[in-house]
Amino acid sequence: MTMLLFSLLALLPNVLAHGGVLSYDIGSTHYQGWTPYNSPSLEPATIQRPWLTYDPILDATDPNIACNDDGTGAPQQLTAAPVPAGTAVKAYYNQVWPHPYGPMLTYLAQCPGSTCTGVQPRTLKWFKIDQSGLISGTIFNGTWGSGKMIAQNSTWTSVIPPTVPAGNYLIRFETIALHSLPAQFYPECAQIQISAGPVPSVAPTAAQLVTFPGGYSNSDPGLTTNLYSNEAQTTTTYPIPGPPLYGASSGSSGTTRPVTTVTTRPVTTATTRPATTTSSAPTGGS
Repeated sequence: MTMLLFSLLALLPNVLAHGGVLSYDIGSTHYQGWTPYNSPSLEPATIQRPWLTYDPILDATDPNIACNDDGTGAPQQLTAAPVPAGTAVKAYYNQVWPHPYGPMLTYLAQCPGSTCTGVQPRTLKWFKIDQSGLISGTIFNGTWGSGKMIAQNSTWTSVIPPTVPAGNYLIRFETIALHSLPAQFYPECAQIQISAGPVPSVAPTAAQLVTFPGGYSNSDPGLTTNLYSNEAQTTTTYPIPGPPLYGASSGSSGTTRPVTTVTTRPVTTATTRPATTTSSAPTGGS
């Protein structure tokens, strides 16, 4: 009975709004992100690539799966946040994030030239710097990375590894919701400029680099997981989608990397934009 009720609730359409990353903390600076559904002419300068809707992407081969939009068509000014390698980057999702079952992932992609502005994210090579899948319990009723994000006031913090080479990058925060199939992808990207860390830099290996689309397949086991199957009630492992982690010593991407959590939000702001209100935004599908 419990599993049946859980399954039916997950299939109710339009019960909860979806969403994405609305702002960032980098060092002591808070950066306001893009506001979906706003006219681009109303948007101030931002480090975040534009994204158009709170609705999820439902296909791993969608041409916009890199950043939820190609981010090159909006007329607003894009900037880049300075980030020393080894720095924590905290992403704020719209509260309260409604989907607690699924992984959290963070990627970087280095842009050619002196800026990421105007660069198509689908042309870049991405490497994964952070991931959290099934943390404890079973697939059916365990604690997931996305559930941990919700418990952290709908925030997720990833540290730029100190060995990442200096350069201009897109950072891609993603949560994948598994409460219904097909899996729901929620990726957003921001432009950052990484300076060298305190240790020698190490380039990602060929095995750690993927493109989006291309980094996932709709048939990946981690994207076809059925939370409501009999098997899910006893299974305690989950294969996290995507390539192996940058810096990982093995080819496995099924482990969970510890995530540094920043509990105090800095008061310094990079913009004077009013706080974003998410309650009036249109809702997507289930």
